[in-house]
Amino acid sequence: MKKVSVFCGSSNKVPEIFYREAALLGRTLARAGITVLFGGGDFGLMGNVAKGAMEEGGHVIGIIPQFMVDAGWAHQGLVELLVVKDMHERKYKLIQETDGIIALPGGPGTLEELSEAITSKQLGLITVPIILVNINGYFDPLLDLFSSMVRDNFIRPDHLNMWSVIPDVSGIMQALQRAPDWDANAIGLAKI
Repeated sequence: MKKVSVFCGSSNKVPEIFYREAALLGRTLARAGITVLFGGGDFGLMGNVAKGAMEEGGHVIGIIPQFMVDAGWAHQGLVELLVVKDMHERKYKLIQETDGIIALPGGPGTLEELSEAITSKQLGLITVPIILVNINGYFDPLLDLFSSMVRDNFIRPDHLNMWSVIPDVSGIMQALQRAPDWDANAIGLAKI
């Protein structure tokens, strides 16, 4: 595993535990020699992931749309900042150019990125591990929704194996290494 994309929020008004876990994630990935790909912002969990990784001498690549740069949202301390045309290009690069995906708590943008990654995996466009870090049970309502999708036959029980859930960042390396293999063709994911 050489590079991992991190989806997370940019709000500066979230519980302190989310900031601590974000910085720990950055440090942990950097210590393992894994490049961190993230949304390129300087705020909230996004900024803390980058800060944690850079404190450990890690390689961090921000991917940010031009309009966010123009608004002054780009992380100023990055050695590598890739400025893209729009949110679609940013999301594409974060999902398609990585060896793993980690979702920390976040808002609608985080949920959109995570949803697209899961859909891409369901369709066999990617097979990389997807890890949800369920700090303080943040993703519990989403996990309940996925269970409802199985119950109502929108997805099969096998689809719940497309991601792993851990309670905090301390288990991230083990989760990345032990993520179940995913072969969309063998499982026939395009059909229920």
